[in-house]
Amino acid sequence: MSSIKNVLYFQAGLGVLANMFLLIFYIFIIPGHRPKPVDLISCQLTFIHIIMVLTGWDIWLEDMFELLKIQNDFKCKATFYINRVMRGLSICVTCLLSVFQAVTISPSTSLLAKFKHKLKNYIIYAFFYFWSFNLSFSSNHIFSVGAYTNLSETNQMKVTTYCSNFPMNSIIRGLILTVTTLRDVFLVGVMLTTSAYMVIFLFRHQKQCKHLHSISHLRASPEKRATQTILLLVVFFVVMYWVDFIISSTSILLWKYNPVILTIQKFVMNVYPTITPLVQISSDSRIINVLKNLWPKC
Repeated sequence: MSSIKNVLYFQAGLGVLANMFLLIFYIFIIPGHRPKPVDLISCQLTFIHIIMVLTGWDIWLEDMFELLKIQNDFKCKATFYINRVMRGLSICVTCLLSVFQAVTISPSTSLLAKFKHKLKNYIIYAFFYFWSFNLSFSSNHIFSVGAYTNLSETNQMKVTTYCSNFPMNSIIRGLILTVTTLRDVFLVGVMLTTSAYMVIFLFRHQKQCKHLHSISHLRASPEKRATQTILLLVVFFVVMYWVDFIISSTSILLWKYNPVILTIQKFVMNVYPTITPLVQISSDSRIINVLKNLWPKC
C-alpha cells in the first residue's frame, strides 16, 4: 500500500510543479511575447488544476491540517468542497477552451466567424458565471461530508482516513446526481461537437494544402498546433472525467467504497490536471524558445 501511496505522491508532485511552471510562464513571460486570448483561458485552467491537485482527497493537506491543529470535520468539509468546485470548473473551462478554439479557426465565411470578437469580450463574464455556478452548486458537500467516526458506522461511507459521506435523503441525492449528470453530459456534448468541427476543419484544410504544396514542405501553423493540442486535451479529459464520474456515481448509489476502487479513483482524478500542463508546455513554441534561450545561460 505504501508503494501505491508513493505513486500518488509522485503524480501529485509532478502535477503541482508542472502547473506552477506553466502559471509562472503565463503571468511573467507571456505578457512580453504578445499574449493571445486563449492564454487567459489556459492560465485560469492551470490555476484550477493546482488547487484541484492540492485538495485531492487526503494526499497533500493531511499533514498541514494536523500541524495547524485544525479539526477533522472542518478539514473534510473544506477539502471536499474546494475539490468539487475545482472539478466543476475544470470541465467548464475545458469546454470554453474547446469552443473558443473552434471559433478562432473558423473561416470568415462560416456562421461562427461573427462570434470571434464577441467571444473575446465575454471571456471574463464566462469565468464569473462558471465560478458563481460551481461555488453554489457544490455547496451540498458542506453538509453531506464530515469527519469519520466509529458511531453509526453502517450509515457512513468512509472515503478517506478521516472523512466520510453522511446518509442523505434518497430523493435529494438522486436530484443532485441527476443535475450533475445533466451538466456534465451537456458540457461534454459541447466539447465533442466542437472537437468534431475542428477535426473536419483540419481535414479539409489539409486536403487544400496538398493541392498547393508538396507534402514534404507542409508545416503546421501555430493555429493548427494549438487546435491539435486542444483536441488531445479534450479527448483525454472526456475519458478520464467519465471514468471518475462512473466510479463516484456507482459508489454513491451503492453506498460503498472499495479501498482498491478508491485508490484507482484518486489516481484517475489527478491524471488530467497532471498531463494537461505537460502537453501544453511541449506544444507551445513560445515556452520552448524561452527554455532554449535559458539553457545556455544555465
